[in-house]
Amino acid sequence: MPWLTLSVTASADYAEALSEALLAHGALSVDMLDADADTPDEQAIFGEPGEPTSSVWQHNLVNALFESDTDVAHILQDCCTELGLATIPQHKIETLQEHDWVRITQAQFDPIRISDRLWIVPTWHTPTDPAAINIALDPGLAFGTGSHPTTRLCLRWLDQHIRGGETVLDYGCGSGILAIAAMKLGAGNAIGVDVDAQAVQASRDNALANQVHADFYLPDGIALSQYDVVVANILTNPLRALAPLLASATRAGGRIVLSGILAEQAEEVMRIYAQWFDLAPAVLEDGWCCLSGAKR
Repeated sequence: MPWLTLSVTASADYAEALSEALLAHGALSVDMLDADADTPDEQAIFGEPGEPTSSVWQHNLVNALFESDTDVAHILQDCCTELGLATIPQHKIETLQEHDWVRITQAQFDPIRISDRLWIVPTWHTPTDPAAINIALDPGLAFGTGSHPTTRLCLRWLDQHIRGGETVLDYGCGSGILAIAAMKLGAGNAIGVDVDAQAVQASRDNALANQVHADFYLPDGIALSQYDVVVANILTNPLRALAPLLASATRAGGRIVLSGILAEQAEEVMRIYAQWFDLAPAVLEDGWCCLSGAKR
């Protein structure tokens, strides 16, 4: 059967209260997203070390799901009245048809060729090149399927620079794809860290599926050492805050790889990390960039 979806643009002042009110009025589910995601105004709120945080973003998209016979416009009006909002925020109501969501989701993920020898293969696919280094991945809640330019940029860097035996730290590991790739490419040891417990579990599951030994932790679960390679594919705001930590985790002469950076943000990030690293020119793809350098 079809459903109705409601998407409301909401400020931090009332986004959470609106979410709770919509649930109280019969919404089947509600989520909030950063309305400024993938722009220079994106905001990190998930507790990266040293980063000021809040419970919601400054500009939010509140998304709610309702049964098809629901008077969604009336519910939104009631919620706004209860919250004392003088006007109804910008919003849209759409019909969501019933689909085989598993099949549709799987259809979005085909094997991805990273290089001549490295592929990302969803678990329901047969490897295109059985002789290649194939990373089996089950796209789930954690970021890092290989489909995003920032992930591909980091994977290509690892493919070109891992020589064998390196110690690797993947900070903001998401699905664990970078740590797993490093091990498959010959690294001696890989550790992943993420602030999201679901990402840590997804990374462990993916490492097991790939028969790779790599360890994954929440930030409080490990005392970082120094590593030959430190890779952080996150976002510019946390990269700013994490610069001293990531620099201290990179041994002298070691390499750092940074991504999740919009092209227009590259110069600023380079200025910050130039305190510790000799940086190579940025590598760009689809408006995103990857920075790398050697620690002095």
